[in-house]
Amino acid sequence: MRIAAVILAAGSGTRFGGARPKQFAELAGTPIVTRAAEAFRSHRRIDHVTLVGPVEGLAAACPGFPKEGIVPGGSTRQDSARVGLEALAADPPDAVLIHDAARPLVPARVIDAVCDALIAGAEAVLPALPVTDTLKRAADGTVTETIPREGLWRVQTPQGFRFDLILAAHRAVAGQSLTDDGAVAEAMGMRVRLVPGAEENLKVTTPDDLPRAEALLGARLTPRVGTGFDVHRFAPGRALMLCGIRVPHPLGLAGHSDADVGIHALCDAIYGALAEGDIGTQFPPSDDAWKDADSALFLQHACRRVAVRGGRIAHADVTLICERPRIAPHAAAMRERLAALMGIAPTAVSVKATTTEGLGFAGRSEGIAAQAAVTVLLP
Repeated sequence: MRIAAVILAAGSGTRFGGARPKQFAELAGTPIVTRAAEAFRSHRRIDHVTLVGPVEGLAAACPGFPKEGIVPGGSTRQDSARVGLEALAADPPDAVLIHDAARPLVPARVIDAVCDALIAGAEAVLPALPVTDTLKRAADGTVTETIPREGLWRVQTPQGFRFDLILAAHRAVAGQSLTDDGAVAEAMGMRVRLVPGAEENLKVTTPDDLPRAEALLGARLTPRVGTGFDVHRFAPGRALMLCGIRVPHPLGLAGHSDADVGIHALCDAIYGALAEGDIGTQFPPSDDAWKDADSALFLQHACRRVAVRGGRIAHADVTLICERPRIAPHAAAMRERLAALMGIAPTAVSVKATTTEGLGFAGRSEGIAAQAAVTVLLP
C-alpha cells in the first residue's frame, strides 16, 4: 500500500501570539514544522510527504525538503487539507495521513498504528486518548452541568484515510466549517476507527506549550559525544580563517577549502557523534566544488544532519593549538560566530587556545592544530 502524508502548516497561530506563526517557532533550536515533517520523511511506511502553507517560509524552515512538495495553503484548515489532497490527485496514493504541523513530537508508534489500521482495511482512522478528567459545562464562570466522560475521546493527528474516499469527501463538504478531517469523513458516512494516541503527541497552541514540548523532547533524547581533530600548515598568500573569523596574520593555512582548522575539527566531532564519517567523507577534497569554500557551509551541513535526525547540539568545545597568532583577543567573536552557525546560544560554545611549549610542528610555528568535542542529543 502506498501511503502519503499531508502536513498542514498554513495556520496564523493567533492564540500563540508572537511575530511569526507557531509552526515556525523553534523547539530546542529547530522549527516546529521541521520536526513534524521529519517525523514522516524518516518513517519507513510513508512514501511521500506534502507540506501545505507559505511556500517561501516552509522552504526556509525545511531546507532539505523538495520545494515541489510544498503547496500554498487555503484560508481555513479545511481548505488547506483539500489543497494538499488535490496536490496528490494526479498520482494518487492508496491512503493518506493528514497531520497538523503544530504536533512536532508525533511518535513513530502512532504513525504505525494509523498505517496498520488502514492496511487492515479501515476507511478512516483517528489516533485518540480517552478523556480522564471530569468535564463541566459553564456559563458566565458558573458551572451549569457535569458532563459524563464515558465514551469521550481526545482526538489527535495524523488522521488516516483511504485516499479516494477522503478526497471525494473534502470536495463534497467544501465551504463548511468542520474542525478536523475525521469530521469530514463522518459527514460523508465513512466508518471511523480509533487507535491509541500518545500523551507526548501534544499540540503546540500557546507559548506555555513550548516548555512542555521541550521537556518531552529532552526525555526522548540520548546524549552522544563526538570528538574531532585537524591540522593545517601555514601557507603564504591566504587569509587566516579560524572558527569562522578572519584573523589578522601574515600567513594563512593551506587546504582545499579555506582551511578553517577550528571548524573542520568541530565538523568532525559532530559527524562523529552522528556516526556519519568525517568532513572528508561528506566533502571530499578531490571535489573541485569545495575548492576555497567557506567552511561555514560544512558546519551548517553538519548541524542540518543533526536536525534531520531529530536531535540538537547541546554544547561545543574547540581548542586551537598554536604558538601564534594569539587567540584570546578573537575568542569571543569566534564563539559568537560558531553559535550563530550552529543555531545555539553562545553560552553553549567554548573556544580556547593552548601552546605546545615550543614542541612539535605547532611549537615551531609551522601550522595550527585544533581539537573539538560536542554533545549531541539524539532520539
